[in-house]
Amino acid sequence: MCSNKVSANIDPLERPVWHALIGRQASFAIGDERALRFAPDVNLFAAACDDSPECIAALGKLVPPDGNLLLLQVEESPLPPGAAIELTAPCVQMVLDRLVPTAASARIGLLAEADAPEMLALATLTQPGPFFVRTHTLGAFWGVREDGRLIAMAGERMRLDGFTEISGVCTHPNFRGRGLAAVLSHTVARHIVARGETPFLHALAGNAAAIAIYRALGFVMRRQMTIGDLTIVIAYKVLGFA
Repeated sequence: MCSNKVSANIDPLERPVWHALIGRQASFAIGDERALRFAPDVNLFAAACDDSPECIAALGKLVPPDGNLLLLQVEESPLPPGAAIELTAPCVQMVLDRLVPTAASARIGLLAEADAPEMLALATLTQPGPFFVRTHTLGAFWGVREDGRLIAMAGERMRLDGFTEISGVCTHPNFRGRGLAAVLSHTVARHIVARGETPFLHALAGNAAAIAIYRALGFVMRRQMTIGDLTIVIAYKVLGFA
């Protein structure tokens, strides 16, 4: 069995889920010192402290019998007893080097609890990644409205010591092509930097359009990561990440 002292010696960006849940987002954690997951109404991400049999077995106990968990780390995790990987996909982790101004413009507002139903509806439509009833409580979210309707948003997801992840970047299909993803991502990054933290993010390795947007904003590749869909049922779920 590992301890938080052992895991503290690992670069937090190598296992961002674990370090978020033992640190700034411990209030969202379910599990123990061997394995943790975010509360199911927040997101699907989980992590073991390390790859020891004890920690991997504890991770397996967090997998819901009628659902799945997502792993996000540098190396693929060993399988817990009775579990299976239904989907794996390479993604890239990017970290802000220098924030570059964007030419796009929009009237952006900070979203509040009253906006939560619209945020969930927009994320359900556009699939920027796992987004549930309480995902918006992980951090600050900003949005763009047109005629009173939420048409685009972006916000914060995992928060580690010194780092905050940009996520939930999405635009309604009828309003794409306006540069809203860029201007919203820039807004989120700017507020993170103002707090003295470094913005980072994840994107599917094959999502060239998203990667190009983030490069233009000043993000650089840090390394490739692995997304694994851990389940104990035979169910395939298409997952999107933006």
